[in-house]
Amino acid sequence: MSSQNAQSDDVVIVSNSSDNPFAIDVAYAMGQDEDISDVISMKHFMNSEFCPRFISDENDMENIGNSLEGKTVVIVSTGNLVTSRQELAMHNLIIARAAKENGASRVVLVEPDLFFSAQDRGPRADLGDTPGKRDVADIKKFDGQPFTSKLYAQMLKLAGVDDVVTVHNHSVSVQKMFSEVFGGRFYNLIPYKIYAHYLLNSNILSYGPDGEGLVLCAPDKGARDFVKEMYNTLGLSKAKFIMLDKERTAERKVEITLHEESEDTFEGLNNPSIVLFDDMVRTGSTVVKSCQFLQQLTPERMVFTVSHFYASTEGRERMSDPALGEILTLNTMPTILNRDEQGRLRKKMVVLKIEKFLAQELCKILDLPQRSEETNPYKIDMSSKNPRFQRKIWFSDQLSEL
Repeated sequence: MSSQNAQSDDVVIVSNSSDNPFAIDVAYAMGQDEDISDVISMKHFMNSEFCPRFISDENDMENIGNSLEGKTVVIVSTGNLVTSRQELAMHNLIIARAAKENGASRVVLVEPDLFFSAQDRGPRADLGDTPGKRDVADIKKFDGQPFTSKLYAQMLKLAGVDDVVTVHNHSVSVQKMFSEVFGGRFYNLIPYKIYAHYLLNSNILSYGPDGEGLVLCAPDKGARDFVKEMYNTLGLSKAKFIMLDKERTAERKVEITLHEESEDTFEGLNNPSIVLFDDMVRTGSTVVKSCQFLQQLTPERMVFTVSHFYASTEGRERMSDPALGEILTLNTMPTILNRDEQGRLRKKMVVLKIEKFLAQELCKILDLPQRSEETNPYKIDMSSKNPRFQRKIWFSDQLSEL
């Protein structure tokens, strides 16, 4: 039996919706030959209640309730345009319970954009963590709200989930709490190498052989560690590292300055290529203000790199600002691949598809043989409206050989 088939026999990959292209690509990359729709039926009763069914041999009367005996079930969960995140979260719970009650020995939830991470603290000091001590203003911000991310973690555990895998989660509170609930079996994957490979091997930036003229920028102190690790991963000794500071003056208004702890200042930075990194974007207020602030350096290139792109219509309009030259993001929210969702931003947007990356990391977590291991496990999605699109045709062929 080949390692690919052995892997498929031991691991069952499903999703929480009937047709999830992201999940299908992860399953294929891990060597699952069966379509997800042939593995699980997303049944709904007439009253709309969800009742999934793992498909088994209808003539097998010896293994009723044990069709998943000894298997690992992987639930790949992403948002979509049809089903709310609340519904999808409930689907996860019911599918996990179905897996365990039919004999699965291990259930793994893969949720690149972890649901309810924005509700990562509660209305008391003991409900959630921050890098520093929680002050009254922070606690008051959550007054009257539930600590939903903890509830979600506890419900997943109760339903039968053993491991949770996510991508670039921004919250210290969520990371700590999920690690506690799942006994350390919480995996927060940071795609440093994917970003580094694209930035180093594409024509999105312009800089010297050792990073001359390149500036890496953290929008605030919270992003410093991530951007510093990106700096180390790129390995360009003459690149610069600056950190900004933001003060929120209203719900959607921020003021940007150079942080007093920034490793480099603006001195000597003329016409650089700037990469502003962040974990997520919603309204776009901070990123646009930051890019406008950085215009005093008259940058040759201004690239915003973000892992989770779920901006509102208002946010997309805001990020059309010419101060923001190009957007590099992941498909942790697969709807970003929809050109209508991108809107006018499609002219400045590049999406790195990470299904292969997740498949490779899952094989490591589950101690499985790799179907194939690539140094650049991602694919590029770029609109023909992007000015770099024509060059990308050549670039895409060459990139696969790097």
